[in-house]
Amino acid sequence: MSLLRVEKICKSFKTLRVLNNVSLDVQPGERHVIIGPNGAGKTSLFNAITNQFSIDSGKIFLEEREINKLSSHHLVHLGMSRTFQKNNLFGNLTTEENIHLALIAKKGYRFNVFSPLVKRSDIRQETEEILQQWNLTDRRQMKVKNLSYGEQRLLEVLLALASKPKILLLDEPTSGMSPAETQQTSEIIQKLPRSISLLVIEHDMEVVFAIADRITVLHHGEVILSGSPEEVRNNEMVKEIYFGGGAKLHA
Repeated sequence: MSLLRVEKICKSFKTLRVLNNVSLDVQPGERHVIIGPNGAGKTSLFNAITNQFSIDSGKIFLEEREINKLSSHHLVHLGMSRTFQKNNLFGNLTTEENIHLALIAKKGYRFNVFSPLVKRSDIRQETEEILQQWNLTDRRQMKVKNLSYGEQRLLEVLLALASKPKILLLDEPTSGMSPAETQQTSEIIQKLPRSISLLVIEHDMEVVFAIADRITVLHHGEVILSGSPEEVRNNEMVKEIYFGGGAKLHA
């Protein structure tokens, strides 16, 4: 049984068709990567899956439950979390405070002026575990806006993981990173437990082939291929789209 299943979804903005009969699925524990040139519809697909906008037709299922009319908040409680192309962090708060807020949201605690939520033992304990696990202890009191770009991107992934998702959607996790930061992020993604399924949009082909069990190629809002990394690497149509033919997609 697929964990996530997208069935023939379509979306247009006025006369612009951004998604055209897109279908894909993600199996439990799978690392499924979406690639395609700029404007292929990759982020639009993520926005459709997470109900950032309503689709025109088609269906989306999470564990056989139709979800394309549910709120993003509801999807988090069902086990779906995502990151964005641009950081979605509180820059003027510290690393520790950002983690606090993510954990409070996950647990659904309500604000109580007489009992600050950050004093709860479970919030403090889980925050400490996250900081230690991902080597951010020395950054705990640093404002997020003062972290390196790579550290900010890493923190956003960690906050998405704080909700303990069944499936995590990563939108261009290495975008704008230095080669060293890209390598570190790729290694972190590879170390994530298989109890979490991943659907990843990625432009760096070395990262794609390092993490992917399966790759879906989008072009002009349509799926042109979904297969193993080897199938994608050797596909002539994919080579044509990326390089005008004749070139190799390197691992």
